Amino acid sequence: MAAGSAIQIPTRLPLLLTHESVLLPGSTMRTSVDSPRNMQLVRSRLLKGTSLRSTIIGVIPNTSDPTSDCDDLPNLHRIGTAALAVQVVGSNWPKPHYTLLVTGLCRFQVLQLLKEKPYPVAEVQQLDRLEQFTNGHKSEEELGELSEQFYKYAVQLVEMLDMSVPAVAKLRRLLDNLPREALPDILTSIIRTTNQEKLQILDAVRLEERFKMTIPLLVRQIEGLKLLQKTRKSKQDDDKRVVAIRPNRRISHGSITEDEEEEEDHDDVVMLEKKIRTSSMSEQALKVCLKEIKRLKKMPQSMPEYALTRNYLELMVELPWNKSTKDRLEIRAARIVLDNDHYAMEKLKKRVLEYLAVRQLKNNLKGPILCFVGPPGVGKTSVGRSIAKTLGREFHRIALGGVCDQSDIRGHRRTYVGSMPGRIINGLKTVGVNNPVFLLDEVDKLAKSLQGDPAAALLEVLDPEQNHSFTDHYLNVAFDLSQVLFIATANTTATIPPALLDRMEVIQVPGYTQEEKIEIAHRHLIPKQLELHGLTPQQIQIPQVTTLGIITRYTREAGVRALDRKLGAICRAVAVKVAEGQHKEAKPDRAEVVEGEEHVTEDAKPESINDAADLALPPEMPILIDFHALKDILGPPMYDMEVSERLNQPGVAIGLAWTPLGGEIMFVEASRMDGEGQLTLTGQLGDVMKESAHLAISWLRSNAKRYQLTNASGSFDLLDNTDIHLHFPAGAVTKDGPSAGVTIVTCLASLFSGRLVCSDVAMTGEITLRGLVLPVGGIKDKVLAAHRAGLKRIIIPQRNEKDLEEIAAHVRQDLTFVLAACLDEVLNAAFDGGFAVKARLEHLNSKL
Repeated sequence: MAAGSAIQIPTRLPLLLTHESVLLPGSTMRTSVDSPRNMQLVRSRLLKGTSLRSTIIGVIPNTSDPTSDCDDLPNLHRIGTAALAVQVVGSNWPKPHYTLLVTGLCRFQVLQLLKEKPYPVAEVQQLDRLEQFTNGHKSEEELGELSEQFYKYAVQLVEMLDMSVPAVAKLRRLLDNLPREALPDILTSIIRTTNQEKLQILDAVRLEERFKMTIPLLVRQIEGLKLLQKTRKSKQDDDKRVVAIRPNRRISHGSITEDEEEEEDHDDVVMLEKKIRTSSMSEQALKVCLKEIKRLKKMPQSMPEYALTRNYLELMVELPWNKSTKDRLEIRAARIVLDNDHYAMEKLKKRVLEYLAVRQLKNNLKGPILCFVGPPGVGKTSVGRSIAKTLGREFHRIALGGVCDQSDIRGHRRTYVGSMPGRIINGLKTVGVNNPVFLLDEVDKLAKSLQGDPAAALLEVLDPEQNHSFTDHYLNVAFDLSQVLFIATANTTATIPPALLDRMEVIQVPGYTQEEKIEIAHRHLIPKQLELHGLTPQQIQIPQVTTLGIITRYTREAGVRALDRKLGAICRAVAVKVAEGQHKEAKPDRAEVVEGEEHVTEDAKPESINDAADLALPPEMPILIDFHALKDILGPPMYDMEVSERLNQPGVAIGLAWTPLGGEIMFVEASRMDGEGQLTLTGQLGDVMKESAHLAISWLRSNAKRYQLTNASGSFDLLDNTDIHLHFPAGAVTKDGPSAGVTIVTCLASLFSGRLVCSDVAMTGEITLRGLVLPVGGIKDKVLAAHRAGLKRIIIPQRNEKDLEEIAAHVRQDLTFVLAACLDEVLNAAFDGGFAVKARLEHLNSKL
């Protein structure tokens, strides 16, 4: 390839026009092809060609405007390089293009442009044979002096480079093996030159001209290397830097500036080492850091691992290995802070005060892992922030909802590009102390994926017996998490893996009663909304009876988020009236009427927002929010249907259900029709509730004669020529759980007896095939749901009597609880006057 005379190129060559660089014979270049003509050349010749001659193309430097897409072909450069296409790679990003790897073979001259489209093709003349012919009559002495001078400078340049680099050693061998006439082109493509200088070398067809033009370029490169070596010798640095064959900067004043930057970086490394030695990290971590800093000193800054190692060492220095805050352990002050921030939640506050008391008596207590489980909007997250405020600790919240990669918890290994520590270590770096309060929010919503199980990665974090030596994959050394107070929140424990749940102390946070919501609204929510909307208590007044109306008629939830939004809507409406009233000075003769509001007579006293709707007159302050104003602002009540309206016919009963959003009442409906004894269940039921329905119908069939229950044909077999349809309304909501058995039995008993279930009775409990009532969970949430719905009597399993102690005293006073051990007691309590049972005599047949 070096000897151009050994290659015979075709007389007709397709032309590839390049903008960015110049290809010289004997050198290799990678170029991007994105213009239409060049892309058509690649598709037609290079991708479809099979012979060697079809992969030889002419590479012409395009000196015209790059944006013109080579339209001015008659003005293209007349000297080019015949090249062999070694590799073709296609890509569609960021736009369709090809990347070619071409190797220069020899020079050629364009004699005539044969065609321009779809790609240019020209008649060419190979110049290396012509050059050999014209130089044949010259004596060796004429070129020998130039050749020896060029070779001397080339050897001097190579010897100034680091011979330990494989590319430099290979270049040294090429100087000895290649013919002298091939060296000017090859060295010009290696040393630092501009495209204009390469173009001049390409145009130098005669070998004598090439030697004369290349020697000054070699001298300039040598002088630049001497200046660079002189600058480096002045530094007190034992590290030897590899000088690249193609420096990325000009050998001029800019090299000194970059060396100054390297010197600053070296000073930074020295400062980093000093920080490491003076830090309070563990012995194992110190040993690892000193080893890494030693590697960093010997590492060139151009290596990608240099930045990774430096980031790792800076993180190790910033971590709070022994830095901590002092706890405030005054029990009385903590009780005041908790009471001021949160109303109710007595069980949770009691547990926090117990922790403070134990820490006061024993300072080295391993932090408990508390898990607050309750419906949304009850204040689980804000309680964690209040605990940190009470203790005087830093607070950091980690949202785990939707996390599906274990690297989010344990970090990435440093072998990966872009690796970083996990959220635990990042949180410690953020707060700057080793004993913060970490809130792991929504721990029940962790997901599992191909990247691992993050819930399993949390096992070591949340185990007080193991987290004193937690090892993050990025740090790869143990870090002590035993001083961190971890608090987790969840809506339900059903989706938390048992192994993870076993490491946490679960504290149930049930929903609020109506009285608690009223207190929370007037203590916290209303002042917050007034501040957010720029209002004052002198401008708006929301009585407690209005707040109760919002709670009962517009929101039925366990928490207070919807209540907070409704109060915000009221404040926005009042803000409009106040802002409009400030621009009105006199009342006109006719009052304007706001859409959706009634006319106001002049005799009316402006006590509500309806009266304040008179836009011509500034509203009298404060604006009173009453039930009429609620209807104007929030619309018609959302929950205005009475429960009794749905219990006006047989075959309907009210059950109680627990959901992650709190307790809810659940209606069960049944109907019968002539058929073949089939039982139909609808309403998105799970397997457990389907089993409860089959248990209920089996128990009623076996006791039908005892209760005098007959089907439509008068038979005591309830499924004889009769189909039964059980429906659970809200069919789009999935329902499942072992607590609907007694409700289904009561509903079917009402259907076959023709009697109405009491309209103020709700029930919960699971049954057995023998008629026993089994205990269920979520009693407090279910009772609060019944209380919100206005029910007065609740039937619960007898073995759940202990759960009634968690219910507030004023709620228990409003309700009547029936403790049932068997289905007979349930039916007697669900119907007015009881449920009659036919007396039967027990006959014992002797087997003697």
